[in-house]
Amino acid sequence: MSKADRPDLPNAASRFNEEAQTYAVRGADQPDLEGGVAAIRNVLKTLPAKPGVYRMHDARGDVLYVGKARALRNRVTNYTQVERLPNRLRRMVSLTRSMTIVTTNSEAEALLLEAQLIKRYRPAYNVLLRDDKSFPFILLRADHDFPRIHKHRGARRHKGEYYGPFASAGSVNVTLNALEKLFLLRSCTDSFFNNRDRPCLLYQIKRCSAPCVGRIDKAGYAELVADAKAFLGGKSTAVQAKLAREMEGAAVALDFERAALLRDRLRALTFIQGSQAINAAGIGDADIFALAHKQGVIGIQAFFIRGGQNWGHRAFFPAHVQDISEEEVLTLVLAQFYEEVPPARLLLLDRALPEAELLAEALGERAGRKVEIAVPQRGDRVRLVAQAKRNAEEALDRRLAETTTQGKLLREVADLFDLSEPPQRIEIYDNSHIQGSNALGAMVVAGPEGFIKNQYRKFNIRQAATDDDYAMMREVMERRFGRLLSESPSPLGEGLGWGLSADPASDGHAPPPAPPLKGRGDIEAESEWPDLVLIDGGKGQVSAVKDVFDRLGIEDVPFIGIAKGPHHGREGREIFHFPDGRELTLPVNAPVLFYLQRLRDEVHRYAIGAHRSKRAKAITASPLDEVPGIGPARKKALLLHFGTARAVRSASLEDLQKAPGVSAAVAQTVYDFYHGGGD
Repeated sequence: MSKADRPDLPNAASRFNEEAQTYAVRGADQPDLEGGVAAIRNVLKTLPAKPGVYRMHDARGDVLYVGKARALRNRVTNYTQVERLPNRLRRMVSLTRSMTIVTTNSEAEALLLEAQLIKRYRPAYNVLLRDDKSFPFILLRADHDFPRIHKHRGARRHKGEYYGPFASAGSVNVTLNALEKLFLLRSCTDSFFNNRDRPCLLYQIKRCSAPCVGRIDKAGYAELVADAKAFLGGKSTAVQAKLAREMEGAAVALDFERAALLRDRLRALTFIQGSQAINAAGIGDADIFALAHKQGVIGIQAFFIRGGQNWGHRAFFPAHVQDISEEEVLTLVLAQFYEEVPPARLLLLDRALPEAELLAEALGERAGRKVEIAVPQRGDRVRLVAQAKRNAEEALDRRLAETTTQGKLLREVADLFDLSEPPQRIEIYDNSHIQGSNALGAMVVAGPEGFIKNQYRKFNIRQAATDDDYAMMREVMERRFGRLLSESPSPLGEGLGWGLSADPASDGHAPPPAPPLKGRGDIEAESEWPDLVLIDGGKGQVSAVKDVFDRLGIEDVPFIGIAKGPHHGREGREIFHFPDGRELTLPVNAPVLFYLQRLRDEVHRYAIGAHRSKRAKAITASPLDEVPGIGPARKKALLLHFGTARAVRSASLEDLQKAPGVSAAVAQTVYDFYHGGGD
């Protein structure tokens, strides 16, 4: 989508003018410095001395570089003076065969457009902010008498208050969990809200005020909403004082139940205040950036402060930073980062930028308000920037320390599947059956230290048609992630922070809480969220998983299908299927391919082994195993007395009582089980 098409910039069409003419020089797709200079000089003949953005293309038309200029003619002329260019730009000029020019009204507009085009085309010679996924926000809806609070990503189409950005889904989920405990606001969908006739479990565990069934009136709920807005706006101290007064008043009035409820809300407030990694009181809204540079790699640490609260931090490692100054890298990263994320009113940096005023002007124009960029010199702001600097250095050290084989492989997996960090927990799934018999699903877990075998799980298929691989995969995913949602709805937090009711069976959009998983391990291990899910299968299995995740409201768990290629996996021709329909193959000798194959083979081995065990058990199983209260000794006594299980099933009560070692009560149990006398 071009800048002129953006709905949030209705006047953009009059501000940006992309010339229809493309200046081109025909040539082969081989480096040719003279040919590149000739192409650029051809453009210079008619290039205006106005602000704007230029794109350099290779012989195939792919974008090599996007740049902005205060005066296009002067800036582009520099590329014809090849003796002054670094080797990286000489190589770019040698590949250039055409250019596209976009004129703007100001250099600030050019900076905005440059960032947009870099994110759109991801040129090979630009500094790239690779971690440019959408950031989560908290949305407090304003289109209902009883507003809903929930996590939000993407376009801001809903009417309400948006709070963010948060550094990660974990950060927003932890905050949402605390907000539910603190303000008792509903997180369920409108359809779920409208169809309730009794409070859900969230009300029972004191995480919702149950406006759906009238446990709180509109005025009372509006007061909770006002308190939530005050808290998210940085007035947590005032909210704390108000709750303390109300608790004291309830205690004086001997309303101990309400006093206990207010006490729990105060505890939730204390928790969220104490969970701040940094103390940013008095800062208001600010984003803090610091840069570290070592061994040719640049790391940038960002802290997001809103209302004096730390809403998380994230490290960025931009690509293509060779031969570029640290200040220019930071400027380009900030311009790209704020292409989709609204900037805070104050940006605190660890260094001065040559184009700080231009960047502030551009960001202010994008946000529709003033944005200040400052390098603090004294006070708490210096301490915050210093802490961000330390975090940037530590994050860069960790990045460089990932030199072991496993660390490199996990980093390659992260880069391959567009993960923000190397996965610490990978879950791999497969199904196994023979013509629908003894069907089960299997899950194996891998991490930085290898396979975590005490967290392997198997799922006996209960509901799905056992000859339908897709239905079996859906059942496994529903049980695994339904269980996660009921026990630990957020990857980093506790409680129900995914905007789903704890009583999803009433919603019609999510399965009931999953039964206990079969296998070893403690509850804590079973409640860990994966950073990546791999499915042994192709498009069908991936579509089944996507359907389950969509219905459960899970947005932050990446999943990929790994399927055998046309030669059934020989020669490493596996195909990786993405949820959006993309397919990917890797070189046959790529180490990351061998690693992913090993993960797939491990889940296949475990699934086959579990299936064989289940099949062997079924072969030796006896119908008497289904009778409650019959252990091995009594089963053996009955079989020795009657000869076969069929004879036991057809025996009368008197005959059963005559069997040695079988009491009257046991005989009655067996008889009732087979003859319908019991349940």
